[in-house]
Amino acid sequence: MDILFLLVPVSVVLALLVLGLMGWAVWAGQFEDMEKEGQRIFQEGEVPGSPAAPDK
Repeated sequence: MDILFLLVPVSVVLALLVLGLMGWAVWAGQFEDMEKEGQRIFQEGEVPGSPAAPDK
């Protein structure tokens, strides 16, 4: 029973930490354009930093 005095505050702190990180990600714009990365694969041209494709 004594362990609850430790586990309850620890779980509250962890929940607040997760909510804080999620709020930071939302305010930082991480979820602004969710479809951009999915559409990027269909665009022609090389991706910067990728190895060059062999000529056919």
